[in-house]
Amino acid sequence: MFQNNYMKSISTTLLLFFSLLGISQETPELFLAEITSNFPNVRDLAISPNGNEMMFTAQSVLGNLSAIVISKKTNNSWSTPEVASFSGQFFDLEPFYSNDGLKLYFVSTRPLSNETLEPKDFDIWFVERQTLNEVWSEPINMGSPINTKHGEFYPSIANNGNFYFTRDHPDLKTKDDIYVSEFKNETYQTPEKLSLSINTEGYEYNAFIAPDESYLLFGSYNRKDGFGSGDLYISFKTEDQWTVAKNLGDNINSDKMDYCPFVDTKTNTLYFTSKRDNTKVQQEKPLTTEELITELNKADNGSSRLYQVSIDELMKQ
Repeated sequence: MFQNNYMKSISTTLLLFFSLLGISQETPELFLAEITSNFPNVRDLAISPNGNEMMFTAQSVLGNLSAIVISKKTNNSWSTPEVASFSGQFFDLEPFYSNDGLKLYFVSTRPLSNETLEPKDFDIWFVERQTLNEVWSEPINMGSPINTKHGEFYPSIANNGNFYFTRDHPDLKTKDDIYVSEFKNETYQTPEKLSLSINTEGYEYNAFIAPDESYLLFGSYNRKDGFGSGDLYISFKTEDQWTVAKNLGDNINSDKMDYCPFVDTKTNTLYFTSKRDNTKVQQEKPLTTEELITELNKADNGSSRLYQVSIDELMKQ
């Protein structure tokens, strides 16, 4: 029985690997453009474990105003997003649900004390609720050893509690790197930087860890095998070692910024953020004012948008 389950797990992982590399892969499509296009920029989607709630970050044109918004599903339709109860005042982004949906982690520059409005560096915070129908608590700073005097970003948690995130450590020669804090005896251990199979001297960020820790998706900036700007990469965990990260290919990555991966393992859907631009710049005839406005305001006009791609068919093979 163990061997059969093990082989099934390996088979599923390999299917995911091939699908993410673009083999027989569907083309990514805009996710809920009719909702997200109401905001200048959107990024970093998180869907609750029961699939009935989602949060993403809505930002200003220049990205200097940032809030987390929430939408709920009723009768298979998503509601108009509203600012989350804990957001809207400070610079908030990058939500991530716990596996029971009762805790939500996010990143913020909010001050530690209510006595000041002066922002601090980026820290990871969380809110919690007793049941799925109750309101979220006031935000709580995760504190040490996760947060430091440096910037911490993009939380992602495996089912065993191991906590993956990005840290900006200016004292090191590298740029942003991906770390993990193991969860042992109900306590987070001192975070350790992941191996050179993942981290380089450049920027590594936005890591999504598979619930069973079998693979890690993350973003990296201007690598030699990249397609331009930021690309998405994948690494697999084999015998406690991470394989050398592979680019997800030009079906998913574009020549613009592609980042913030999230996988809904219940629907076999990969979500990610992209600034890909499909603006039609060569016109066969002069545009009318109305046509110009339509083209300028199309969803995939280079603004930060959410995309989805199904890996369902390959996962069934």
